[in-house]
Amino acid sequence: MTQINRPATPDDIPRLVDLLMLDAQERHAEDAILWKMADDAPTQIEKALTFALTAEQQPFRQFWHVADDGGQITGVIHAMMLPVPPIYAGPFGEPGLILPDSFVAANAASGTVDDLLVAAEDALHEAGARIKLASYVAGEAWRTAFEASGYEPLTLYLSRSDLGDQGMPVGVRQATEDDIPGIVECSAENRQVLFDIDPFWEIHPDADPRFSVWMTRSLTLRDRDMMVQGESEDLQGYIIAQPASRLHFPPAHNITGTGVIDDFYHSELANPVALNHGGEGASALLRAAEAAFVNRGIGAAFVVCPAGWASKIELLESAGYETAMVWSIKR
Repeated sequence: MTQINRPATPDDIPRLVDLLMLDAQERHAEDAILWKMADDAPTQIEKALTFALTAEQQPFRQFWHVADDGGQITGVIHAMMLPVPPIYAGPFGEPGLILPDSFVAANAASGTVDDLLVAAEDALHEAGARIKLASYVAGEAWRTAFEASGYEPLTLYLSRSDLGDQGMPVGVRQATEDDIPGIVECSAENRQVLFDIDPFWEIHPDADPRFSVWMTRSLTLRDRDMMVQGESEDLQGYIIAQPASRLHFPPAHNITGTGVIDDFYHSELANPVALNHGGEGASALLRAAEAAFVNRGIGAAFVVCPAGWASKIELLESAGYETAMVWSIKR
């Protein structure tokens, strides 16, 4: 019987739990701290699948497709429609994202990865995605398939799982409400660098007021640290150390000890090709975020960085960060 690709059903859940456990174990083998396994990982996977395949009200559209070889499930791919952050224009609408919890068994038929990729892309296209993104952590087969299909690196997720205990650097302080205008100004510079690197990050006309509202609210959230460098009237940079979210971590993983740094900008990073002044100020901000994580009992951190921002990558790699996940784009 010829293998087919079809949407997953609730009846597939037991086999999918087995496959996604193998998938999670591959990530765990890459970095046992960053991709820590949940004590009840099979249960968490089952809960997530049951919700995805049965709940009528979903926070976003998602798609699960399986490779069915005569009734045996040999592979699975997971995709979703990714909401556009409010500070970006999103002229092409919501992009489609293929998530890292996609897996093909060792005994799957040749070409299963490619066939599942086509099935996911078709589902995303039918849902209206004009741009497609793909993410991967482990599995050379997925990286090869994405590259062969025309995906190119867009965003790197660099990680470090030995944050140490070096304390808060001099010259970095917690942000206050008086710093919000300066943070918004720094963010505007950051967004311009992003857009210059890739027009995918087209800036929304109302980005500044929207970001100001979000930063004001963020000051009230107790699960994160917002830090700045410089006086309120002349900020050199800002960084936000916040907890990880399920967008980047499949349900098999325990994320309570993992932090994420997405909002991070310093004037020394304004040139995406080369660091200004050796990056000392930007490095101090990064160390401050690491210290904040350590104070909260967080031992691993992700830093989100565009693949084309060479100076920022240089700064992170010199601080001991390595690429742990890649998001790629197909236009």
